[in-house]
Amino acid sequence: MDRSGNGAPHERKPTARGSRRERGPVRGTGVAHRGGLSRPAATLERMAANSTPESPLPVGEVSRLIGGWIDRLGAVWVEGQITQLSRRPGAGVVFLTLRDPSYDISVSVTCYRQVFDAVADVVGEGARVVVHAKPEWYAPRGQLSLRAAEIKPVGVGELLARLEQLKKALAREGLFAPERKRPLPFLPHLIGLVCGRASAAERDVLENARHRWPAVRFEVRNVPVQGVHAVSQVVQAVKELDAKDDVDVIVVARGGGSVEDLLPFSDEQLVRAVAACRTPVVSAIGHEPDNPLLDHVADLRASTPTDAAKKVVPDVGEEYERVRQLRDRARRCVAAYVDREERGLAHALARPSIQDPHRMIDERAEQVTALLERGRRSLRHHLDRADSELTHTHARVVALSPAATLKRGYAVLQRADGHAVRDPGEVEPGETLRARVCEGDFSVRVDA
Repeated sequence: MDRSGNGAPHERKPTARGSRRERGPVRGTGVAHRGGLSRPAATLERMAANSTPESPLPVGEVSRLIGGWIDRLGAVWVEGQITQLSRRPGAGVVFLTLRDPSYDISVSVTCYRQVFDAVADVVGEGARVVVHAKPEWYAPRGQLSLRAAEIKPVGVGELLARLEQLKKALAREGLFAPERKRPLPFLPHLIGLVCGRASAAERDVLENARHRWPAVRFEVRNVPVQGVHAVSQVVQAVKELDAKDDVDVIVVARGGGSVEDLLPFSDEQLVRAVAACRTPVVSAIGHEPDNPLLDHVADLRASTPTDAAKKVVPDVGEEYERVRQLRDRARRCVAAYVDREERGLAHALARPSIQDPHRMIDERAEQVTALLERGRRSLRHHLDRADSELTHTHARVVALSPAATLKRGYAVLQRADGHAVRDPGEVEPGETLRARVCEGDFSVRVDA
């Protein structure tokens, strides 16, 4: 069965030495050797024990020992991008270089011609492949390489599936969250542009931006936009532009292409570099249907490089027309306000209170005079009636007073304690009483 785990059987190919059959992946540190040490560890221990400054090991011996260690390693499945391919006519071995574009690391790969011929129609430089290979050490040159026993091209469907998995993983980290998006400046003074050298994308962005706003300035970084060096150089260019304080916005632009051509712009390293930028980033990759992962992490996604120029730079004609419209609108608003206030002022001046302000005072003065006169009459009437009532009351009081009775010849008898005598039984014979008359009083004695 296939060691990749896909269940497809395949024929075992001969290894570099021709007689040794390839081994599966090594799961431990090596085969047990001497007191529990693995064979590679034992080899290193023997090399260290047998070498001193006075008796160093020859280069050939060291190379042979390293080769013996590497020869014990098992075969592995390796994925990468083919950067160099050498198929010499008549040669039985094909040489190629397998590169990891995300980390800028390469390794040499060799394989028999019949191994490569099986995929020669669909594999070339720039293609992504999966290689089943075993590490091999070339002792005369001290060179490490991989001897490929099987090569499988990575299909578009598999690439898209991997991109979808990466997209979900980055989304879970929050790199595509809308709240992380930063607004673009209204009028950037300096725009950083990352694009291919002398590319149509560069021409579209520059020409459209300068046509819309002639004073705009650009800081251009020309880098490869496809191939094995694209990711590292695009990342470096973005970081350089982000480090410049006078760059207001960064545009990463590329024309259309196949899914494989646009793979660098879905690389995890580039996505994380853009997410870490302090400067707003605009993604203008491919055409409208193209959707690399850079579109999701960028602060703004443009469908084409031309669309990026339109979204980043305002149109001077449109802005002039907008200013003219706003100025006319402001003038109309001010004129309408002045007209409205003039009408209100004219209406206020037409009111009688404004035209003849003393009229109201005169009307109120007459009312005050009438009320004052009315108040005086009412007060005089009340005083006259009170005087009449007082006179009548005084006459009644005088008529009913004891003094008036005494004037008519009556007298009041009082005992020594001052009490008036009302009953003959209250006095005794011989008691002295006080008789009070109108003109005075005198003493009287009670007879029998």
